[in-house]
Amino acid sequence: MSAAAKQPSPATAGSTVIKNARHRPRPLKLSYHLAVSNLPYLLLAPLVAALALRLSRHSPADLAAAARSFVTSSPPLAVPTLLALAAAVLAAAYLARRPRAVYLLDFACYRPSPSHTVTREAFMRQSAAAGVFTGDNLAFQRRILERSGLGQETYFPAAVLNSPPNPCMAEARAEAEAVMFGAIDQVLAKTGVKARDIGIVVVNCSLFNPTPSLSAMVVNHYKLRGNVASYNLGGMGCSAGLISIDLAKQLLQVHRNTYALVVSMENITLNWYWGNNRSMLMSNCLFRMGGAAVLLTNRTSSRRRAKYQLLHTVRTHHGADDRAYRCVFQEEDSTGRVGVALSKDLMAVAGEALKTNITTLGPLVLPMSEQILFLASLVGRKVFGIRSLRPYIPDFKMAFEHFCIHAGGRAVLDTIEKNLELSAWHMEPSRMTLYRWGNTSSSSLWYELAYTEAQGRVRKGNRAWQIAFGSGFKCNSAVWKALRTIDPRKEKVGNPWVEEIHRFPVEVPKVESVVDKAAAAAEEEASS
Repeated sequence: MSAAAKQPSPATAGSTVIKNARHRPRPLKLSYHLAVSNLPYLLLAPLVAALALRLSRHSPADLAAAARSFVTSSPPLAVPTLLALAAAVLAAAYLARRPRAVYLLDFACYRPSPSHTVTREAFMRQSAAAGVFTGDNLAFQRRILERSGLGQETYFPAAVLNSPPNPCMAEARAEAEAVMFGAIDQVLAKTGVKARDIGIVVVNCSLFNPTPSLSAMVVNHYKLRGNVASYNLGGMGCSAGLISIDLAKQLLQVHRNTYALVVSMENITLNWYWGNNRSMLMSNCLFRMGGAAVLLTNRTSSRRRAKYQLLHTVRTHHGADDRAYRCVFQEEDSTGRVGVALSKDLMAVAGEALKTNITTLGPLVLPMSEQILFLASLVGRKVFGIRSLRPYIPDFKMAFEHFCIHAGGRAVLDTIEKNLELSAWHMEPSRMTLYRWGNTSSSSLWYELAYTEAQGRVRKGNRAWQIAFGSGFKCNSAVWKALRTIDPRKEKVGNPWVEEIHRFPVEVPKVESVVDKAAAAAEEEASS
């Protein structure tokens, strides 16, 4: 049976993935939300009505006489003049010190060529052919793969797919160049920005940090100007993409009228684990090839053609806690092979980091109606000691239209969906990204936003929340506001979903069997 034949069919009405189903609050909650949101107007309405009634009892002549009396009895002209001057000075000081607006002109996600495609069966064949995994650990990888939520069209670099595999520095550089330059070429083509106009470059890749750096590789390839501010972030995990966005935002407060290029990727070639430590084998099953390039600017004149405005970035770091620090840890196994070990505490640590992050983000984005309910719940439990009162979980669906949650794995997405009480529609971009592209590390958030655009869901004024988790342990958030409605028909360059979006969403079973006779035979031989 071909790979295409094994594809799940598009979701129907009874599927767990719901297409075009938006969040609709219950009537009572919606009425409460509207009442609180419009409270100032509701309070002012009686005052305005009373004032209008009082004024209606006077003739125009009486009102004119009252105005003349006020003018003649008012203080000297110097006082209001000084007050106006002071107000102007304060306004000028505020405008000079307020943060510069940061706009996202456009972004592009890298799509590898079909020769890099790896099905679940091909993955098992490569693992079995390597001859380094025990039969039990081959069976373990099969079980992980069957429950991973990954589909049949994810991508690996050539060095891993070759027989035999040939991971080396040259192949790793080739993978990095293909991903970075492929995404950058597309974002420059989409925006029309010339490479020499870029003043800031930020590249993040956790596990591949050659010399010269990846950012230097970009500067050299595109012949960027000599005073470009370039930064290379390494070892910061899957949340490094939003750290790069935050760094670029800070730099754009200092560098005037310029462009910032942010490149997020991970390198698979030199980081495939060739041992039998199960906590390290998880990465082999989940991580795949991919990357994205994002072009930001602080030019006011570029606002009219920008897609989004960056409203907030919130970064949370739990590295002071030993358990959090070690839950994603690169080290050698008992045989000296290097891998990234994922702790059993990972989900609990991620939940704690998310809680801290949304505690900071909530007051910035939640409507007053949700903040009042949260405060009332907190006061009831902490002040009045009502332990039977359940903690109120703010409804972030009242603050955001779109959610881009790092597609780290099915367990991560299930946990976030439950904790934030999100619908299948809200989770769809993340689940489809995991299915179609796998865990592409820090760039997965951009594949998810690209999916939302390709489905034609982004409207002017919509807000999108990007959430990412990474080693350290970190949870980072970014909030974007759409400045225009995105037409998917105009997104053919740089959006890897557009040509195949008609196939999505698909229903992803909880378990998808991996049947490959050659791999199964190799497992039996390794076990014997």
